[in-house]
Amino acid sequence: MEKKFELKIGGRELIAEIKDLAEQASGSVFLRYGETMVLSTAVMADKESEIIDFFPLTVEYEERFYAAGKIRGPRYIKRETRPSDEAICNARLIDRAIRPLFPQELNREVQIVTTVLAWDGENDPDILGILGSSLALLISDIPWKGPVGAVRVGIIDDNFILNPTYQEKTKSKMDLIFSAVEKNGELLINMLEGGFEEVEEEKILSAFHFAKPYLKQIIDFQKEIVKNFGKQKIAIKERLLDPKLEKEIRELIGKKIEIALYQSEKGERKKRLEEIKETVLNFLKEKAPEQSPLLGLKFLKNEINRVVHEQILIKDKRPDGRKLDELREISCQVGILPRTHGSGLFCRGQTKSLSILTLGAPGDVQLLEGMEIVGKKRFMHHYNFPPYSVGEIRPLKGPGRREIGHGVLAERALLPVIPSFDDFPYTIRIVSEILSSNGSTSMASVCSSSLALMDAGVPIKKPVAGIAIGLMMDEKTGNYKVLTDIQGPEDQNGDMDFKIAGTREGITAIQLDVKITGISEEILREALERGKKARLEILAKMEETIPRPRPNLSPFAPRILTIQINPDKIRDVIGPGGKTINEIIGECGVSIDLEETGKIFITAEKEEAAKKAVAWIKNITREIKIGEVFQGKVKRILNFGAIIELLPGQEGLLHISRLAPYRIKRVETILKVGDVVPVRVVSIDEQGRISLSLEKFRPKRRRPF
Repeated sequence: MEKKFELKIGGRELIAEIKDLAEQASGSVFLRYGETMVLSTAVMADKESEIIDFFPLTVEYEERFYAAGKIRGPRYIKRETRPSDEAICNARLIDRAIRPLFPQELNREVQIVTTVLAWDGENDPDILGILGSSLALLISDIPWKGPVGAVRVGIIDDNFILNPTYQEKTKSKMDLIFSAVEKNGELLINMLEGGFEEVEEEKILSAFHFAKPYLKQIIDFQKEIVKNFGKQKIAIKERLLDPKLEKEIRELIGKKIEIALYQSEKGERKKRLEEIKETVLNFLKEKAPEQSPLLGLKFLKNEINRVVHEQILIKDKRPDGRKLDELREISCQVGILPRTHGSGLFCRGQTKSLSILTLGAPGDVQLLEGMEIVGKKRFMHHYNFPPYSVGEIRPLKGPGRREIGHGVLAERALLPVIPSFDDFPYTIRIVSEILSSNGSTSMASVCSSSLALMDAGVPIKKPVAGIAIGLMMDEKTGNYKVLTDIQGPEDQNGDMDFKIAGTREGITAIQLDVKITGISEEILREALERGKKARLEILAKMEETIPRPRPNLSPFAPRILTIQINPDKIRDVIGPGGKTINEIIGECGVSIDLEETGKIFITAEKEEAAKKAVAWIKNITREIKIGEVFQGKVKRILNFGAIIELLPGQEGLLHISRLAPYRIKRVETILKVGDVVPVRVVSIDEQGRISLSLEKFRPKRRRPF
């Protein structure tokens, strides 16, 4: 079986090929756009899991260096190992688009794998990953409520561009991915991911209007393929408790769920919910030991979800008593850690993020070598989520996908305000430590990082703040309520997590996840408005603590001095085998970074050390002129003269005939190695060789014959 389907979109052909090559997968498809191609596969386990009470979905995005015609760089490791941060974020992108469309009762393991087979350097494979995963699921026997349409939108000169190329993305002020589904003839957004250069909320809504017809085309394209190749979906029977048992459990726990959920302290709420859980499990053990405890936990989870929805949708009653658009109490601090270059603490209710900033030399940049990206990264944000932040105990390992994803999101939010390298030639690294978590820690890390940047004296253009907007919705009636600053039960049992970060002037990053089918344009508009209102309130609080970057860098931060030299003189600074530059580094205690343009950056802990190195380099690269007088040091004695060091790295020849007004036989009678003598530059030939004479001896001009 082999069939090809084509759709022209964005001026290029989107080609789907259904083949029997990955025939043991539940569903597979080769998807091509331009000359970028991916293989997406979907596999579901044969049996339901008896030991877990959640849907076990895993999504993998595999970069292959052969796709870009590359062999991996490190000398001893040539095969792909752990995924790059970009690959992890792309896997999360696909996961967030497809996860809401699986039936809640599905309890079989499902794995989606997207492998990049070819990359043309123009078309990003991440969109193909979403579409390929959607198609692989559609034509498989796996229960799923797709298809999903996905496009990228850019903007250049105020004109929207569909699926911009890499070159176009560098000129665009918007990099926004829409994922959408169709329900009852209406397009609903089920995933958003974007980075911006301070765009207004209205631009995002306009971008959705622009993307709508293309999303519709892609969804219809997939529906047409399914008509030809779709398999019959496996019937999944939902496992539930006996209705009589459900009634008895409701009577047993009564109002306990509501009382537990509406505890102001997370710890007390967690404790009471745990007690209810034990009550339900003990009841089942006594009354119906044949019933799986997992069914009891599933029932309890549904009851908690029902109570949270009803209280908010009907009574506007949030667990902590806030109004729907009200923020939790906010407090900020800066400069709280000694010795660090900058630090900021941001607290919003029980969510607390501490960000620590470190400034480094230009050479401290992170070197990037991926399938798509080869370059340097001078601004880094890393996010840590230790177990104590949620009152748990677990092994401390490397960062997981969640930590990497949240770190990249905050980095994207802050990047538009980071000063350019020409204005601020430092490498910047921020680490956000989540000390306590109760909702929206990624957006808290944006705020604390912004505080740390200003505390360190980094001349950011504007402070950035972030907020998470939630949603409670009854999909049957369409009734919904948008929530500002979600926490705890609203996050776990809510239907949307919409993270929005930006400055007073506009949005710099957004990320939307949903647990329902999708959200309408109306909900998107209201959420963006709520996000703007909250963002401005948070920025006002931050500015009360530190209104602008400090005028001076921390005394513990390194100092960087910059000089420009003639590019032809770079070899003189380096010296034979790096001898000269290593001598400067060792003697002055600095690090030196050179650019091909002749720009040199000297980094030192103390400014005096950097100034000493600058003076040294200036002497090496100084252009010596005829007639100048130097106190030169005798470096070597030759039969016909002496080599005199005028400046570090610059020498001239003092000929024996210019040592005295009379004839001498041996140079040693006048000079010895190490002497410092006044010399004058007599001439410089075409090859740059310098001739000298002793300043106290100037040969008399001979009379003409």
